[in-house]
Amino acid sequence: MSKVRIRYAPSPTGKMHVGNLRSALYEFLIAKHEGGDFILRIEDTDQERFVEGATEIIYRTLEKTGLVHDEGPDKDGGYGPYIQSERMKTGIYMKYAKELIEKGQAYYCFCDKERLASLKTQVTEGKEITVYDKHCLSLSKEEIEANLSAGKPFVIRQNNPTEGTTTFHDELYGDITVENAELDDMILIKSDGYPTYNFANVVDDHTMNITHVVRGNEYLSSSPKYVRLYEAFGWEVPIYVHLPLLTDENHKKLSKRSGHSSFEDLVEQGFVTEAIVNYIALLGWSPEDNREIFTLEELIREFDYHRVSKSPAVFDMEKLRWMNGEYIKAMDFEVFYEMAEPYLKQALTKPLNLKKIAAMVKTRIEVFPDIPAMVDFFEKLPEYDPEMYAHKKMKTDKESSLQVLTELLPLLEDWEDYSNDGLYGLLSGYVEKNGYKNGYVMWPVRTAVSGKQMTPAGATEIMEILGKEESLRRIRKGVELLQAALAKGAPSGEG
Repeated sequence: MSKVRIRYAPSPTGKMHVGNLRSALYEFLIAKHEGGDFILRIEDTDQERFVEGATEIIYRTLEKTGLVHDEGPDKDGGYGPYIQSERMKTGIYMKYAKELIEKGQAYYCFCDKERLASLKTQVTEGKEITVYDKHCLSLSKEEIEANLSAGKPFVIRQNNPTEGTTTFHDELYGDITVENAELDDMILIKSDGYPTYNFANVVDDHTMNITHVVRGNEYLSSSPKYVRLYEAFGWEVPIYVHLPLLTDENHKKLSKRSGHSSFEDLVEQGFVTEAIVNYIALLGWSPEDNREIFTLEELIREFDYHRVSKSPAVFDMEKLRWMNGEYIKAMDFEVFYEMAEPYLKQALTKPLNLKKIAAMVKTRIEVFPDIPAMVDFFEKLPEYDPEMYAHKKMKTDKESSLQVLTELLPLLEDWEDYSNDGLYGLLSGYVEKNGYKNGYVMWPVRTAVSGKQMTPAGATEIMEILGKEESLRRIRKGVELLQAALAKGAPSGEG
C-alpha cells in the first residue's frame, strides 16, 4: 500500500473554528498513527470570503497546537504549489476541466443570470436548490466556438447522468448509494476562471497523491459528485472518512457566532492549548478504555479512526472547563505562575505575596479568568452578610462566632508570629483548651478575614498573606458586624 498522505486544506476566512481544528487534529492523528505525512494546503479560491491575516492564523494555530505539517507552502515536498491561487496560475484546473469536456464528462455553459433564474428549483436536504436542465449540453461544436470567440461569459459544468445510481464507500458510514437524478450538473470552473471548491479539491487531492480524505459529514451529500469526477478521469478514489457533526449544548450546529467556537476564543477565555487539543480529540472519538487525559504523543499512538462515532458530538463547555482544571493542576508551578500573574495583578494592587496566592488557587481554578474573583478579597474586604457565620456542619451561628472572635482577638493582638504555622499553632491551642472542634473556630475566623463563603485557602493561610495589622482590622470588623446583627435581632427590652 502507498504511504498514507492526508491533507488539511483550510480556507483563510477568519479565526480557526473548532470544527476546522478537529478536522486538522483528526487528519494529523490518522496520518501520524499510520506513519504517513500530514500536508497543509491553503484553499483560497473563494476570493469573496478571503480575510486578510487569516492565513497567519492558520499557521499560528497549527504551531501552538503541535500539529506540525510535513509539507505545505513553507515546506515543499515536491507536490507544490500548496496554495490554490498559486496552483491556478499554472493552468492546472482549466487543463483538467478541458480534459473532461473532451471525454464528454463536462461541458461549456453560456446561460445568463436571467435564464438561470427561470429554472425550476427542488428541495434537497431542506435546502431549495436550482437544478440545471443541461440546456448547453446540446450546443454544437460550432456554436461553442462562436460563443468563445465572441468572448461570451461561460462556466464549465460536470455532466452527470440523470438515470441509475452512484455508490461510494465511507469508512464510518459504509456504502452510500444515491439516485443520479439527484445529482445536479455542478459548476467546475466559474465565470471568473476560478475553479469551484469541489473541483479544485478533487484535482488537488489526486495530483498531490492524497490517500485519505477526512472531513465533516456535511460533505457526505457532495461525495457522489466527487466520486463521479474521479471515475470520469479514471483516477483511484481516495479513502473517505466523514466526521460527525459538532453541536453546542442545545444540540444545534456549532456556529462561528458562538463565543466558544474558535481556538482563539478559547485561548482568550483562559483555556490551556493542550487541554483544548485533548478535549477536541474526544469530540467524536473514544479510546478502548474510559481514559480522558492524553498528551498529543499518546493520542497519536491510540488514535484509531474506526472508533470515530457517527453520532453528533456535543461541545460541552463544563467538560472542557473540568479538563482544563486537570491540566492546570498538573502544570509546573513556574509555568503556571507566569500565566496566572496577569490575572492576579488584575485583582491585586497592594504589595502581597503573589506567588503564595498563586499556589493557593492552582488546584482550585478551571480557567485563568477564575482567578480575580477568587482572590479579590485580599485587596479589599467585601461587604458581606453576617448570616455567613452560621454553618450547620461547623455547628456555628452568630452568637458562637461572636464569642470565638471576641476571645481570640486579644490573643491575636499579643501574637507576633503571623506565619501560617505560627497562627495555626495558636488557634489549635485555643481549640484544644476549650474542647472545640476545629471548624467551630476556623469558620468564623476565615469568614471574618475573607468576607467570602468560598476561599482558596484556610483562615491561617489567608492571615499570613494579609499580615497582622490587616487581619486584626478585619476580625474587629467581624465583631462589630456580629454585634450589630445580634442587637438588631434581639427581642424588645433586651440588648
